[in-house]
Amino acid sequence: MEEKKFYVGQKYEFDKTISDEDVKKFAEVTGDFNPLHLDEEFAKTTMFGGRIAHGMIGAGIISGGLAMYLPGTGTTYLGQELSFKNPVRIGDTIHVELEIMELIPKKKFDIAKIRTTCINSKGEIVIDGTATVIPPRA
Repeated sequence: MEEKKFYVGQKYEFDKTISDEDVKKFAEVTGDFNPLHLDEEFAKTTMFGGRIAHGMIGAGIISGGLAMYLPGTGTTYLGQELSFKNPVRIGDTIHVELEIMELIPKKKFDIAKIRTTCINSKGEIVIDGTATVIPPRA
């Protein structure tokens, strides 16, 4: 089997629309039933003026992008630094950008530092960060 080739500057982009069902499923899986995410009347009284998605839904979408697209199947997640810049609204389509910023060769495996950015349909960055992963070799 041919070894996968990765390079600094390599990018992958994709979109995901955050549905009400996504938010409800995330709450069920995690036990995070914060009314900010689930109760419109409560959420209207907050600084956000309405319901927002859990920030970690975006982190999960980033994880999926790393696992399935860049670097892809067989990727091992070592860490993730995230900053939540703006809220993600239910119904927002999030544009995810993954870009290899650094490749660090090791004896038994390589390490990749990947910039992870999520942008909403208004063009606002909602999540910005860096993932550290072991990319698949083959």
